[in-house]
Amino acid sequence: MKTILVVDDDESLRMLYEKELSDEGYRVLVVSSGREALDVVWKESCDLVVLDIKMDPPDGLEVLSKIKDKNRHLPVIINTAYPTFKEDFGSWSADAYLVKSSDLTELKQAVREAVS
Repeated sequence: MKTILVVDDDESLRMLYEKELSDEGYRVLVVSSGREALDVVWKESCDLVVLDIKMDPPDGLEVLSKIKDKNRHLPVIINTAYPTFKEDFGSWSADAYLVKSSDLTELKQAVREAVS
């Protein structure tokens, strides 16, 4: 079973993503901060990280950079409400960049592609 780490400071979105991705057959870990995300990535074996950008420091772009420094092969999907960060050089190392939507079809498809 593939393990997905969801990093988002919005509790309701964490709960929604956890349920929806669990229903897709994944083991889902959820955390609310970049600091927690880095702890999990260092200690757990994750197959994918779904990462928000706008969080208390360290923000998602800094977390992405640290993840890729440690394991450049670990797929990371940026999932944010802000399309403007797509142009930020720091986001370019992500495997996908998605703008949050109430329809999770695009997110689920990106997850399937990233872990296959």
